[in-house]
Amino acid sequence: MPATNAQPSPNKSGLAVEIKAMHKWYGQFHVLKDINLEVKQGERIVICGPSGSGKSTMIRCINRLEEHQEGQIFVEGIELTDDLKKIDEIRREVGMCFQHFNLFPHLTVLENCTLAPIWVRKMPKAQAEEVAMKYLERVKIKDQALKYPGQLSGGQQQRVAIARSLCMSPKIMLFDEPTSALDPEMIKEVLDVMVELANEGMTMLCVTHEMGFAKMVADRVIFMDAGQIVEENEPNEFFNNPQNDRTKLFLSQILDH
Repeated sequence: MPATNAQPSPNKSGLAVEIKAMHKWYGQFHVLKDINLEVKQGERIVICGPSGSGKSTMIRCINRLEEHQEGQIFVEGIELTDDLKKIDEIRREVGMCFQHFNLFPHLTVLENCTLAPIWVRKMPKAQAEEVAMKYLERVKIKDQALKYPGQLSGGQQQRVAIARSLCMSPKIMLFDEPTSALDPEMIKEVLDVMVELANEGMTMLCVTHEMGFAKMVADRVIFMDAGQIVEENEPNEFFNNPQNDRTKLFLSQILDH
């Protein structure tokens, strides 16, 4: 095989994500302020905080859906810059599930899942379909493969969205409030899939208000407020012994409901 320059250098740090002194503005609004975070490979991080605290913006910066203005972000050892080749490299390794599924309504479940492997990873169609069916079975929705998203419940659509991300064999999964658009009875079926992924050692960063999920699977819980990381700790300490007054107030409000 001829040598190629397109290969990312091996990640010697053992860190899946590293954010150093990162700032982001929307015009005059300073939305993220001096964010510093290290996520080890295989670590599960839950990010919580009030609305508008910058949680979703922070994880959207990790695959360049949002652009940061100061500081550095490294994903699997590759720095995120304006370099489009590096952005593509990183996006191939990072799966993302959004609040509103973002499935293509005119494609079947199976077609939604095979699109990126065929176009981005250049996988033959038959192989892409085989991989897709494997992951659809894993999220317990294989029997819906030939239906369209509009024919599925919200919980089913979110599980398809997770399967679609897994079809790209990502090293890291980002979840942006994946259950907040769901009816209460559908939340558990999505969380069950996420718990299973976490138990298999997938590196995960999850923005969520599901504190039971945080207690069950997180290695660390991060609390954000006003664009800053205010507190982080392992779940037991975070919930039972919060240090910051803003964390205490947030937990008293969210855990009473």
